[in-house]
Amino acid sequence: MKKTVDFLTALAVNNNKTWFDGHKDFYLEAKAEWDAFALRFLAGVERFDPRVKGLQLKDITYRIYRDLRFTQDKRPYKWHFGTYVCPGGKKSGMGGYYIHIEPSTDTYFLCGGLYNPDKLTLKSIREEVMLEPDAFHASLQSCPDFELPWEAALKKVPKDYSPQDRHSEYYRLRSFELYKRIDKRAVLSRDFLDSALSDLERTQPFTEVLNRCFDYAHSED
Repeated sequence: MKKTVDFLTALAVNNNKTWFDGHKDFYLEAKAEWDAFALRFLAGVERFDPRVKGLQLKDITYRIYRDLRFTQDKRPYKWHFGTYVCPGGKKSGMGGYYIHIEPSTDTYFLCGGLYNPDKLTLKSIREEVMLEPDAFHASLQSCPDFELPWEAALKKVPKDYSPQDRHSEYYRLRSFELYKRIDKRAVLSRDFLDSALSDLERTQPFTEVLNRCFDYAHSED
């Protein structure tokens, strides 16, 4: 992963077309390394979540070019790489498994679950909490070293749900990704892929609950 980290580090302080065009070989080497890693990551995820079978590289990786239409920040290139493996691919709206590499801010993390579900899926997840509170809670118990995004949660339980319900705290969540920060040393280690897969496999029961909720919410679409 060294080429990836080195390239992204350099790009963060040279985020302009002139530098990028002059270092295209550097980019292509880093991209090749990351793409190979992403495919091995996909193969690893397939072993514990068969829902993701049939995906291709384009379904799990992202373009380096930023969409500048709606932002005042006109830096043309992303300064991070990510790969997201989920049923149907990255645009499906379903839960899955994500790895993020951002050397310039020392931001490296793993995620399992579902980031910002659509309204129908969010309603379905909250109904799952209401109907199967213990099972929902149990699906999280193998991931004590991961964190849920409580900082972005609602202050109070939504009006359509009872704060007296068992595990009603989950009603407040608006996003359901399990987050685990890792460090650069782990990313550069030889066993990074195996370690990441081992960690993310533990999020599979929770992710499967979320994807069943997605299936139910969209079964009549």
